[in-house]
Amino acid sequence: MPEKYDVGVVGAGILGLAHAYALAKRGLRVIVFERHDRASGASVRNFGMIWPIGQPLGPLHTLAIRSRELWLDVLQASGLWHAPHGSLHVAYREDEAQVLREFMAESPPQTRPCEMLTPAQVTSRYPAIRAESLQAGLWSPTEVGVDPRQVIAELPQWLSRQFGVTFQFGTTVTGFETPCVRTTNGEWRVPRLVVCTGVDFRELAPAAFAECGLVPCKLQMMRSEAYGGKLRLGTLLAGGLTLRHYRSFANCPTLPSLAARLDAEFAEHHRFGIHVMAAQNAVGEIIIGDSHEYGDAIEPFDKPRIDELILEYLQTFVNLPELTITARWHGIYAKHPTDAFVKAEPVPGMLAVTGVGGAGMTLSFGLAEQMISQWLKE
Repeated sequence: MPEKYDVGVVGAGILGLAHAYALAKRGLRVIVFERHDRASGASVRNFGMIWPIGQPLGPLHTLAIRSRELWLDVLQASGLWHAPHGSLHVAYREDEAQVLREFMAESPPQTRPCEMLTPAQVTSRYPAIRAESLQAGLWSPTEVGVDPRQVIAELPQWLSRQFGVTFQFGTTVTGFETPCVRTTNGEWRVPRLVVCTGVDFRELAPAAFAECGLVPCKLQMMRSEAYGGKLRLGTLLAGGLTLRHYRSFANCPTLPSLAARLDAEFAEHHRFGIHVMAAQNAVGEIIIGDSHEYGDAIEPFDKPRIDELILEYLQTFVNLPELTITARWHGIYAKHPTDAFVKAEPVPGMLAVTGVGGAGMTLSFGLAEQMISQWLKE
């Protein structure tokens, strides 16, 4: 007779780990199935930015802030490295500075605290920022940096120690009919199953996947050599191109004119969906990106030109002496054209949560708490 668990989770990426945490906190006996020896998808191929400032005011921003609270609980309890140093958007043209001012004006201090900085204030706080032509900066205290490789590698161990969560790595789930989960490593008695495998949930529920409307998105990113203590960014950084990327800026009145100017001046960046951000980890490596190619435009081959465009734009707002790139990669995540995430219950006892797009690190813990509460009808 196979060992019995209350709930199974498919996928040990950040969304799966967050759901395992939400379930285990409720005293449930949880088992996580991961097809690889360690999760190696989108969860380890990102900046490691917990980024509430990118979510529009309302339910999604509230969810992001709640997720940040849960993240900090987990990070502090587990001892995983994190940097709650906030974020900085820098503006080098007047139209970019105007959008930042408009964003600031619509940001209630109690829910989205921000601070407009003069050029002198920016460079005083963050010496790595280029001073030439700098117009303004917008600083937010709510963003947190983590190392996604460390989180994905070490969080399972903490969940096992703290909550008794069982992990079955190198185990592919091939079918589910409550209360039986069939895997490449035998059968397990699990009456409920949460699927957090990105686009791969089509293998367990092809009809539900076909109906959900997900689109794959490919991004290219890079990592620098470690600067150690020689250079610290001191915050998570974003340039002017980012202002047209996140929905949180959509209500700024002058954004359309800024977008038109950016499209004209940076046509190649627009073609590849490039906006440029930078995050630094504990050892001083700088994570740099990224691009966005969707659906049929995705190829298995990375484009060196995309990396060139990203690095060229990065150098317009950050001074990075002797920048040496030590790693380049691409990731693919699932994104819905209009919705922030996708939830499906394709068969009795199964919940699929996916389609968080580029906001997986930001929304994961808050979304898991919300989904599990609804699913268990608490």
